[in-house]
Parts: sequence; C-alpha cells; structure tokens
Amino acid sequence: MKSYFFPFLFLIGITNFLFSQEKLIINTYNRQQTSLNGYWKYIVDPYENGFYNYRYEAFDKQEKPGRAAYFTNSKRKNKSDLIEYDFDKMDSLRVPGDWNTQKEKLFYYEGSTWYKKSFDYIKSESKNRVFVYFEAANYKADVYLNGEKLGTHVGGFTPFNFELTKLLKNEDNFLIVKIDNKREKDAVPTLNTDWWNYGGITRGVKLIETPPNFIEDYFIQLNSEDNEEINISGNLNGVSKNKQKVSVDIPELGITKHFVTNKDGSFSGSIRSKNIKYWSINTPYLYTVNIATTKDAITDQIGFRTIATKGADILLNGESIFLKGISIHEESLSSKGRAHSVNDAKELLQTVKKLGCNYVRLAHYPHNEHMLRLADQMGILVWEENPVYWTISWENQQTYKNANNQLSEVISRDKNRASVIIWSMANETPTSAERYVFLKKLADFTRKKDPTRLISAALEQSNFEGNPLIKTIHDDFANVVDILSFNQYVGWYDGGIEKCKTIKWKIDYDKPVLISEFGAGAKFGLHGDKETRWTEEYQEYLYTETLKMLDQIEQFRGASPWILADFRSPRRVLPEIQDGWNRKGVVSEKGEKKKAFFVLKNYYNNK
Repeated sequence: MKSYFFPFLFLIGITNFLFSQEKLIINTYNRQQTSLNGYWKYIVDPYENGFYNYRYEAFDKQEKPGRAAYFTNSKRKNKSDLIEYDFDKMDSLRVPGDWNTQKEKLFYYEGSTWYKKSFDYIKSESKNRVFVYFEAANYKADVYLNGEKLGTHVGGFTPFNFELTKLLKNEDNFLIVKIDNKREKDAVPTLNTDWWNYGGITRGVKLIETPPNFIEDYFIQLNSEDNEEINISGNLNGVSKNKQKVSVDIPELGITKHFVTNKDGSFSGSIRSKNIKYWSINTPYLYTVNIATTKDAITDQIGFRTIATKGADILLNGESIFLKGISIHEESLSSKGRAHSVNDAKELLQTVKKLGCNYVRLAHYPHNEHMLRLADQMGILVWEENPVYWTISWENQQTYKNANNQLSEVISRDKNRASVIIWSMANETPTSAERYVFLKKLADFTRKKDPTRLISAALEQSNFEGNPLIKTIHDDFANVVDILSFNQYVGWYDGGIEKCKTIKWKIDYDKPVLISEFGAGAKFGLHGDKETRWTEEYQEYLYTETLKMLDQIEQFRGASPWILADFRSPRRVLPEIQDGWNRKGVVSEKGEKKKAFFVLKNYYNNK
C-alpha cells in the first residue's frame, strides 16, 4: 500500500536569487483585507522605455533613476518641464482581467504594460503591518510603491506578496506594476503552448493588514497512517517569534491544542479524535479550524481525508474510487478571456457536476483559489499542475528554480484543501536523461513539502516494440509517480476512430492508470456523418469507441478527457471551424453542450 506519513517538521520552501518576492501568506480569503480591484491606469510599453534608459540600463538599478522611469509617476512641475508620460491621462484596464480581451488593439499583444493604482489607507492599529497580495499576474511582475521597488515575481499563475508598511502613507499612495508576458525559451512555460498567453494582472489584488507578529503559514491535515490523528504545523512572521503561544481549535470536535513556537517561529504537533467526519465526494464535510496567538487569529474551513494507492487502486479514505473527470482551462463560459471570479469558477464546476464528474484536472497551470475552495465545498477531487509543458530548458538551472518556485507557491496556497489529491509535475514532456533529472528533483521536492498527496504527470504513450496496435509507456519517470497518467489521441492524431477497436495495451506497472487526455475537435452545431471530422457526430463516435478501448486496460482507474470547454489558442487557425479556438471541448466556449457531452455523462453515470 502506498501512503505517506506527515512529518512534524514545517518546510518553508525555496529561496533563490532569481526571485525577490517574500514568503507567501496563506489563507488571504479569511484575513483582514482591502480590495484594490477595479480600474487601473495603464501604459503600453513595448520598447520598455519606462524601465530602461537609452543604453538599456534598468532605471530601478540606479541610485537616482530620474523622472523618465515610469514607476516614479512623475508630473510636470512647470510649463517647460519635459515628462513624456502621464498615468492620470491614460486609459484604464479592469483588474482582475487580461488586457487581450479588454482592448481590441491589445488582443495579440505580448510585451510590457505598466499599471497604476492610487489609494489611501489608514491602518486599524498604528503598529500593524500591511502587505500587498497579488493572486496572480502574467508573467513577470515588477512592483513599486510610491516610487520604491518592492520586488519581482516570476510566474503567471501563482500568488505573491510584498510588505508595504514602511512606505505606506495615509493618503495619495501609488502602486505601480510592470507586467511583462513575453514568452521566453528558458521560461516556465516556454515559448510554445496550446493556449492563449493572456497578459496582465489576471487575478485579484488586495491589501492584507496583520499585527506585528502574525500567523503566516500552517499545514493541518489528517495523518495518512492514522485516520484518528490530525497533524499540525505552522510558523509566525515577526520580530519576536520565539516562545509565542499558539492555539489550534476545532470547536465541533471539542478539541483545542496549545503550542509554543521555537526560535524560528515554527510550531508542530498533533491532535486525536475518534469522531472525525471524513471529507468525501458524497459528503464534503468541512470543519471550522481556528488558529490564534495572543495578537492574531485566523479561521479556515478544512476537510480531513486520506488519499493513497494500493496496487492499481486509488483509495479515498481507504475505499477504492474511480476518477470520473474532465480537464479544464481557466477561461470563463459567460465572459471573455481569463476566468478570475467566484462566479466564473462556479459556472465551470457546476458544468462539471452536470457532466457526472467527481474529479477535475486543472490544466496546464495552477488555477485561481476560488476553484479549490469551491471544489472543497462541492466534493470534487482535483489534479493541480505545474506549467512544465512540452519543451523546457531541462539543463538550465534557472529554469528549474523557476519551475520549483511556482510548484512551491501552489502547494503553499492549496495544501490545506481536501479536494486536492494530485500534484502534477509536467505535461507531455519528451523523454531524455536531462528531463528525468529535472522532473525527479521536482517530485522529490514535492514529497518533502507535502507528503500527504499523490504525484503524477501527464506522460506520452508510445508503440510497444514498434507495433502501432500495442500501446505502452516507456518512460523512466513512470517509476517515480504514484499514479501513471498519460495522454492518448487514437482516432484524432493517431489514425482514424476505427483504430480504437484494434488497439491493445501493455502496461507493466502495478499502479493506477489515469488517462489524463483524450478527445477530438468538433464545432458546436456542425453536423454530419460520424466519419466527418469537426462534426459533433465524429467527436461523439470517438468518445464512444475510446471509452470502450480504455476499459480494456486492467489498471484503468479514471480519466480527464480533453476538455470541458472550447478555449482560445493561436495555434488553431482553420477558418470557419477553429477561428482561433481549440474545439476539443464537450461544450462550446459559451457552455453549449455537444453530443459527446452526453456520451461521457452516460458513461460516468453507469460507472
């Protein structure tokens, strides 16, 4: 039986010179906060004139950057003064939101754009601290307050925060953020993807106010080896962190546990109860958990469950489960562009429930926190994925640090969510010795940071000994993962649909098998016979035959077909069919159900 013991050591993750953001504050959902969402002024800066001087020297590396630097927000002092920008006279963009779908002229734009938000802020207590928290910004964010640099964050799908306390004024603060979404070879993801590169401050921004010493992080999960024990660890942020009293209270269980921090501000221990109600897909029970010090208090809603594997079975709370899933991209069904709101998340997950799913694969990057919070409430299991996609610079150490940092951030944010059962290391990455080392290091890091969940990756299948009618997995990384997952497209990229009837599988691993992707493109409303590509009938037929084929795999324990809804992709240019959309959704970009939707729903309802 594959399971994990949760150690009491609290692991704080990586730091490195590539990234200058501060350690992540978790559970901003339930902290004192002030939203900075709304309209922000912006300047499009494709030549980055507001960041570099004419000799391509960064202004923020200079002792006196001068007023040409956009982050100084400079104004003319007299009629002869030369200032070549003015934020206050510029157009506005909504935050959160991508710039591509807000402004037609920015639809294909990739490059640097500056955002500015002015605000007043008076702390509730004079000694309190204030942080700015970004839920995500794609891709590289340089952040400044009142002309001073706070730091840099790299990665388009994970949260980050910076402390403002020493620079904050009661009135007339200006927060300026340079967002650069240019694709780069050594980035994560790299140059080539099959989704839209939405630029901008794509998720919410808020100010978080805390006491001088506050609860920065905690990890509260059921012990996988003992389902009557809840393991607890965490740490404080502040100057006086040593020998601080911390309490963890679960009122419904009638349990309060007291801790004393060590010199690093960390605490750890466990509590026991024979009366724990376990979180499951049918009864997604969440406990109110209160964590408090003498100066700070925070509440979370946490479910307790175990997830493990035994041979080819996936065990939720010790019981075998079949994962009836679908893949999802982070695009809204009711509005244009990147999904970011609670309503966007509800609409997506409600569609998932109507499909009969108990599981979703959030591809190909970390999605917003609303998705995980709602999945907790709705009883939906979740695969979360690091954006190591297709081709990555495997030998570049900075690329690895980037991937590691993004993975660390999503684990930090979501490690208390019962719905999350799988951390995925990568998607469709070609095998090589360098790639194996890269992914193995990520997997080792993940098991240290969170030993309570399973590890997988969307691998690629291949022909067994060159025989196109026998499929197998030939990948050393398959020995590392807990769940063997792979993408396969027999009937779409690999022959016609009739081939599904002739395929056999030879998989010599005593592990659960998840089919992380299969599917076919179809434009909603386009009809014809089942042999005609792009019709709903072709997609319907492929789903029917593929599911029959997959049921022959002895270790088959679930699937997440590609994909819930049609999504934007610049790779997909076929006129009158794709028009810039990947058409593999079982619903259209507007949520209209295609015929394959009902095939999959019927299959899941009878599984």
